Amino acid sequence: MAHTWGSPERFADRREAGQLLARRLAAYANRDDVVVLGLPRGGVPVAFEVASALHAALDVFVVRKLGFPGHAEFAMGAIASGGVRVLNEEIDAAYMPSKEVIDRIAQAEGLELERREHAYRNGRPPARIEGRVAILVDDGLATGSTMRAAVLAVRRLKPSRIVVAVPVGSVEARDALAAVADEMVCLRTPDPFSAVGLWYVDFGQTTDEEVCELLATPTGVRAQAPQGG
Repeated sequence: MAHTWGSPERFADRREAGQLLARRLAAYANRDDVVVLGLPRGGVPVAFEVASALHAALDVFVVRKLGFPGHAEFAMGAIASGGVRVLNEEIDAAYMPSKEVIDRIAQAEGLELERREHAYRNGRPPARIEGRVAILVDDGLATGSTMRAAVLAVRRLKPSRIVVAVPVGSVEARDALAAVADEMVCLRTPDPFSAVGLWYVDFGQTTDEEVCELLATPTGVRAQAPQGG
């Protein structure tokens, strides 16, 4: 059965979004110095399509949103591997919880971050990032705090270049990420934006099982580069 593509305004699903995103990243195809890093969970199906089209290595980069107490869906910041914490600079300081509350939420999210890293890789070592082009992929950007945390964390691993690639995002998030990444690719910036899920026909939840399955599926090259090569 032929795949049904979405409308000009909305993507059919994450699969279509990843395929369209890969076209904009064609310059990175068939290179052994590229690694595609999907932000779980929803970014991994998009990243899988990108990595498959580019014949590039695929890995996961875990970032956890820090939600407001009582309003967990609203991000006041995010944490990422490597101990990076980013707070949403758009939020008035008067509305931010105390440092103690933020620390408590960050600690709890840190435990989940570690659990996911172990579960998703299933014993596989993290991809080598030093000296390589790291393409960070998510299914969309709302505030951009999660992706910003990822960029800052990946920068510590000394890649040669950081590319942020998303199908859709707010203008504000796109511009903010362009200031910290070496390259920003965002296919669509609808205004008003509202929420990432509004720009997909099918925005069903991605499961841990799906993430593990995609990460275990070959995309062209091994995520872990040979030692001494």
